[in-house]
Amino acid sequence: MARFFSLSRWRGPVVSVVRLDGMIASGSGRLNDQTLAPVIEAAFRRGKPRAVALAINSPGGSPAQSSLIAARIRRLATEHKVPVHAFVEDLAASGGYWLATAADDIWVDANSIVGSIGVIYAGFGFDGLIERYGVQRRVHTAGERKSMLDPFRPENPEEVARLRDWQAQIHETFINQVKSRRGPRLHADEDLFDGSIRIGARAVSAGLADGIDHLVPKMKALYGEKLRFIPYGPRRPLLRRFGLSLMQDALATAEERALRARYGA
Repeated sequence: MARFFSLSRWRGPVVSVVRLDGMIASGSGRLNDQTLAPVIEAAFRRGKPRAVALAINSPGGSPAQSSLIAARIRRLATEHKVPVHAFVEDLAASGGYWLATAADDIWVDANSIVGSIGVIYAGFGFDGLIERYGVQRRVHTAGERKSMLDPFRPENPEEVARLRDWQAQIHETFINQVKSRRGPRLHADEDLFDGSIRIGARAVSAGLADGIDHLVPKMKALYGEKLRFIPYGPRRPLLRRFGLSLMQDALATAEERALRARYGA
């Protein structure tokens, strides 16, 4: 459920602030299109905002959900003719940067981690372990590729090649998104799509961001000192607020921390 605020007693220009904080994935408590749809819709529709500001702090996650969220933002921005500005806090990496590209411009802190335009698959191989302990793996499938990349079997070069092909397709989509949104602002002499990250000013010089600035002062500089900021964000489910899904929260937090740790955040 989205959290909305009354605008009846407010005067002057309004900027809607949508917080995109966390891992991008399906499921409760994550950033995904289903959870964010009512939040983003309200941010564009309520109170006739002069602009929408995205406060981003995300290590990434699902490419599909990143694409869906970014596409929704662009559709609404076009429909309502409202400019969108992204402000990166700790990081906008991988899918987090995909979200940032939905904005017309991107602003970062001097210490923000930006980029990681790539696709990753990570897993474990347990085939040697179960063999050592005499454990037999029994899998029966209809379809020879149904158990592809089974961690209890030795890696199959053909399956790895197929995985790399899938990754290449998603990577190409990601690259096209960045190029279509950033266009001539990208530094042509740098390899921006090798999965590396850039921090603060170097992200700006590479064209991945437009400058170093923070949400409140930048928005006031653009839209006036009397600007009102209206925050929008998903409301925590009732059961979670009463602490009835602590294990699920703990697992989600651990997964997100592991993802953030890749960037030192």
